[in-house]
Amino acid sequence: MKKIFFLSIVALLLFSCKKSREVQDFTSVEIDEIHNDTISCRAISIIENELWFAGSKGKYGAIDLETNQIFKGRIKKDSIFPEFRSIATTNKGTFIMSVANPALLYKISKDKKVATLVYEENNEKVFFDSMQFLNDEFGIAMGDAVENCLNVIQTNDGGKTWHKINCENLPKVEEGEAAFAASNSNLMVRGDSIFMVSGGKKARCFVSEDKGKTWNVYDTPIVQGEAMTGIFTADFYNEKIGIIAGGNYEEQESNSKNKAISHDGGKSWKLVAEGSGFGYASCVQFVPNSNGNEIVCVGGTGIHFSNNRGESWKLLDETKDLYTIRFQNDSIAYAAGHNKIVKLTFK
Repeated sequence: MKKIFFLSIVALLLFSCKKSREVQDFTSVEIDEIHNDTISCRAISIIENELWFAGSKGKYGAIDLETNQIFKGRIKKDSIFPEFRSIATTNKGTFIMSVANPALLYKISKDKKVATLVYEENNEKVFFDSMQFLNDEFGIAMGDAVENCLNVIQTNDGGKTWHKINCENLPKVEEGEAAFAASNSNLMVRGDSIFMVSGGKKARCFVSEDKGKTWNVYDTPIVQGEAMTGIFTADFYNEKIGIIAGGNYEEQESNSKNKAISHDGGKSWKLVAEGSGFGYASCVQFVPNSNGNEIVCVGGTGIHFSNNRGESWKLLDETKDLYTIRFQNDSIAYAAGHNKIVKLTFK
């Protein structure tokens, strides 16, 4: 019995060691352009070996990351070419959503041949910012308030039908509080937990721990109070470890009160790297398999990297026109921005 117990402990330790890895210390990044077009692109999604993108002028598409073959599509509704800033991909299809009135949510079929309008909202105040699916059935999208709460819609049937969460079940927003459609990264779903972040007059974190049935809202120390201040981007490594970032869009070099970390699921936040690191942040993302230690940021002051949960940052490249980034693995990511999509290889 003792021998079996000892062998079990050894096996457990070996398994744990195999799952973990040393913290990476990136010192450079190689940037290769894989797509060029007249498009402002703030929404990308990677599924298996395919990268989907959606952007301005009704344009969307997919890139095979093995063959570099590119599919390009374009949507026109009446006389409108929608501005797409939200995207989510499942095994059933890809969903792209436009920002302003009318808000249009399309499902692109798996074979890319059919674009179906699955949700439309007409309101002069409507402005959707971000969308994400937890799995092939449950998805959620959020936007600026049209009443006295953030505008939140959900699907439980794989995107066939969408319903709006009643404002009675959501925290009330403050006057001048909104969200920014900077990089499709102010909404995250991790397990049963949903996180949404805001900016403007208030910079807060909205949290549901039961897939949107009930909500709480928590203050953050991110700079706020003006129309172009607040949280522009966020990411959660799991249901507990999260980062928020942003700053003042009109003072892009300012790196004070523009990044904070949570270790309790968004309930409390600690400012990090005060007066150092990046300035205005368009998108932050945790590096996969990093235990929440490694983070990359793109935005108005370049590409930055941290391997100590945001306590310190190093500038890897001065490219300032990338708006959004998503990782394929723990050393390769793809980013999009002004007229281009690029492959980032971290070294």
